[in-house]
Amino acid sequence: MANYPTDLPAQKQDRQPGLQSDMHPQPVSIRDDYRGAGKLAGRVALISGGDSGIGRAVALHFAREGSDVAIVCLDREADDAQITAQMVEDEGRQCVALTADLGDDKTARAVVEQTVDALGRVDILVNNAAEQHPQPSLEEITPEVLERTFQSNVFAMFYLTQATLPHLRPGASIINTSSVTGARGKPTLIDYSATKGAVQAFTFSLASNLAERGIRVNAVAPGPIWTPLIPASFSEDEVAQFGRNTLMGRPGQPAEVAPAYVFLACDDSSYITGQIIHVNGGTFMSA
Repeated sequence: MANYPTDLPAQKQDRQPGLQSDMHPQPVSIRDDYRGAGKLAGRVALISGGDSGIGRAVALHFAREGSDVAIVCLDREADDAQITAQMVEDEGRQCVALTADLGDDKTARAVVEQTVDALGRVDILVNNAAEQHPQPSLEEITPEVLERTFQSNVFAMFYLTQATLPHLRPGASIINTSSVTGARGKPTLIDYSATKGAVQAFTFSLASNLAERGIRVNAVAPGPIWTPLIPASFSEDEVAQFGRNTLMGRPGQPAEVAPAYVFLACDDSSYITGQIIHVNGGTFMSA
């Protein structure tokens, strides 16, 4: 078993959703001993938020399983995206790194067309991009922050899925990133938790809608995972305590979440749709 860190040094980033290159220690994106088995050979995956954190880990695991990858991120994350692209290429697969704000339907369509032009098809869609802005009370969530959080976490998922659907064939897989907060809530993340609840409802509903077309729709609901979103969201003291309230007593690493996406993307889960896989270290919630 890998020996993952229990304690994190206090640190803070100033902008959402954060840069992996500025984190210490660096998140573990993939284990050196993870052995691909060709589970995604010949497929193409489109991953939003694929520059860092869970998105980077998913891109690397998919590549090691034989998939070419397109990743999408915001302009300010382009350097992280280039690192991810090089890591994917080091696995012997193609990677297209695109910068775009997916909260607009025309932009989402353009991203899908660029992916198809570059890689020829899309077989797997991973809706992973998100942001969060902790506030101590509902009254302190401004209309601007509320709108931005829903635009990034819900509208972008809706628009990117809508744009990708015409290219998906029977056997394709859509995987959405939810959160433990979508099931249990969190007092300082009311708007974020609401978006993640919406992700779960979207997953259930779309799975029902697309079953006859042979397209599976599932979600992964991570708990406290060490990603750039954490130092970009919380205070230094909160970062130093991050993940200690789990049964495992530590934060999870992206490398511990990504195999769930591999499972849902490949034929091993051919009889699974409309489901949520919780990867949360036995999380119990606290303020």
